[in-house]
Amino acid sequence: MTTAAPLRIGIAGLGTVGAGTVRLLRTHAELLAQRTGRSLQVAAVSARDPSRSRDLDLVGIRWQPDARALAEDAEVDVVCELIGGSDGIALDLTRAVLRRGRHVVTANKAMLALHGAELARLAESTSAQLRWEAAVAGGIPIIRSLREGLAANRILRLSGILNGTSNFILSTMRETGREFADVLAEAQTLGYAEADPAFDVDGIDAAHKLALLAALAFGGQPRFDAIHIEGIRHVSAMDIAFAEQLGYRIKLLGVARMTAAGLEQRLHPCMVPARDPIGQVDGVYNAVAVEADQAGLVMHEGRGAGAGPTASAVVGDLMDLARGAVIPTFGITAASLADHPIAPMSSHEGSYYIRLIVLDEPGVLADISAVLRDHEVSIESLIQRGRNPGQPVPIVLTSHDTTEARMRGALERIGALPAVLEPPRMIRIERSSAEP
Repeated sequence: MTTAAPLRIGIAGLGTVGAGTVRLLRTHAELLAQRTGRSLQVAAVSARDPSRSRDLDLVGIRWQPDARALAEDAEVDVVCELIGGSDGIALDLTRAVLRRGRHVVTANKAMLALHGAELARLAESTSAQLRWEAAVAGGIPIIRSLREGLAANRILRLSGILNGTSNFILSTMRETGREFADVLAEAQTLGYAEADPAFDVDGIDAAHKLALLAALAFGGQPRFDAIHIEGIRHVSAMDIAFAEQLGYRIKLLGVARMTAAGLEQRLHPCMVPARDPIGQVDGVYNAVAVEADQAGLVMHEGRGAGAGPTASAVVGDLMDLARGAVIPTFGITAASLADHPIAPMSSHEGSYYIRLIVLDEPGVLADISAVLRDHEVSIESLIQRGRNPGQPVPIVLTSHDTTEARMRGALERIGALPAVLEPPRMIRIERSSAEP
């Protein structure tokens, strides 16, 4: 039996995550009390539409018509901000709660990616806690792993599949041979993609998460504006088939590492070895691979979204607060968060997949090779299928390691060759330290 005073919780937003959090707190109330030594009680809630049917038992819970009123509620110890959005009411509420020295638990990656450093400073100034496990990769405890489990390590590199919608689309394209637009429509029908899918397929959602992971891993301020972002709209069934032939799978990856030029943060489609652990993560699953100087390669995999996984992360943070845990927002004090120099994408070094559609005529391959030579790009492998004189044919090549600047310069010239019929398609090849 618990004797400590209950942790009184206000929940702002009763969508998928908010409703899931209320249900989890009710369903596992006894278990949570056993594990924390005090009960976790929902004291108040707020949502835009109080008349909406949510299939929730809200008996005994106060309803606040304006979420910002939760900051003034004297009978609330911690507010769960589950509204979403980088600005507006979510940011107003979070600031107001922290100013009053009360704790905030949030799943709002966009708000933290843009305002995280400011909010971390505000939390410390009032001795409040700002917790955000649910903001990245849903049910995977990657924040706790980086901030606590791997705290004794220097992080060398992290890479991750951070958006389940894009991973589902790419996995289904590989399994069925269908094109992007067709599979996107299926994802929308299944509820994996929104009617406007841009946030997912153009990489914005995953880039918000990458900004937070990079800040935590490398002790810096979140810098969403410094991330190189490319989505998956240009990935074709042809590219996926060639990737399979070459022993790769295409994944939308977020990658962060410290380089001589500064902190490199990039989010784009990558070819990863099919046998690599992250290459085998399919469907709506997320995964994050962390390379640490002492622990080595640590792989995290699980569901990245949904009511259950995300509510699990929210309640995990609430349990930490119930136990009295005190940890800086990004693992170190806000004053210690570095403003790292940002490595320009032009300085990135790696190998590349290039796919061209060209006229099958004498001298084309020689012209392409000459351009690559002039830009100091060395060919590792080449695929040219069959013969079809005078007609369009694909040419696929992979390069040895080179710089982004050299490769882009070469592709600009190759794209201008008369026999090249479409803009060249480029996908970066990503190899982890697990690779020989």
